[in-house]
Amino acid sequence: MKQSPGRGGGRRRLARSALLAMFGLGVLNAAPARAAGNVVVYCGVNEEWCRAAATAFEQKSGVHVDMTRQSAGELYARLRAEKDNPRGDIWYGGTGDPHLQAASDQLTEPYQSPALSQLREWAQNQAKRSGNRTVGLYLGALGFGYNADELAKRKLAAPACWADLLKPEFKGEVEMADPNASGTAWTMLATIVQLMGEDRAFDYLKSLHRNIVQYTSAGAAPAMAVGQGEVIVGIAFQHDMIDSAKHHPAVKVVSPCEGTGYEIGSMSIIKGARHPDEARQFYEWALTPAAQAIAGRTGSYQIPSNTATPVPPEAPDISKINLIDYDFAKFGSSETRRRLLMRWTKEVKNGG
Repeated sequence: MKQSPGRGGGRRRLARSALLAMFGLGVLNAAPARAAGNVVVYCGVNEEWCRAAATAFEQKSGVHVDMTRQSAGELYARLRAEKDNPRGDIWYGGTGDPHLQAASDQLTEPYQSPALSQLREWAQNQAKRSGNRTVGLYLGALGFGYNADELAKRKLAAPACWADLLKPEFKGEVEMADPNASGTAWTMLATIVQLMGEDRAFDYLKSLHRNIVQYTSAGAAPAMAVGQGEVIVGIAFQHDMIDSAKHHPAVKVVSPCEGTGYEIGSMSIIKGARHPDEARQFYEWALTPAAQAIAGRTGSYQIPSNTATPVPPEAPDISKINLIDYDFAKFGSSETRRRLLMRWTKEVKNGG
């Protein structure tokens, strides 16, 4: 797919891609003065949150954290690749569908936290549908954002619906992540299928492909691109767009008029973990209000799962968003994932 280099975006995209690649593959170490064990955490939330969580847990527990940050789809693939020789102990954050897919593949261990009753219903339901192989950490609504300054320069109407993203004036001006790598983009693919039915959804995605400038590996990258004026529209979770808008006031956040899906960001203990006691210790800590409050302080504005955790004031008002009845059982299936990703790669990414 040809990329549009308009407005000096090519150089900025290369720099941003290099930065994201460095973060995606980096190992985050923050050794405490007196380590009382070790835990290897695969982290699916944003880089700053990963670092802050590692530091806070080490200070609280004395356990040394080795943390690797990758997108949810990449971490799911990593667990599959490492299933005969697990390297990680716990998978922290990232969209819930890949966690459910890992649970169905028995790549994660059943574990029921004593704190489960303190969590919101949707977080408890995530545990039930997985046989307690995962649990909900936070909820975030899908959407897109646009750069109002760039729209004004071109005298374009603001997009309000998924259908608007197909307009010819947005050719080369829309960015989204690759659903093979990104949990955000998988949620978008699953959302469009549920809204339209599979065949109509793929017709939509093939038409959208003509307007896509690039598919990123990180789900939050389109929000960054919109803020920097590299593209007009980016498809991402609304909390990522809100964070971008805090730094770039031209960014406007949209809940698509047709309705939209959502994620239940999750956490799972990896089957065969080498440090199971420390993994459970991290798991319990991550469900506490103190641990969950780290998200809002690091620019992540999802709805936390513990009812005692204050909701960040920046978080989208879920009651005002037209959320679909997302089928987590179906789209959390590894079989559904493989089939839809193969079709998307063949018909959309490589067929456009």
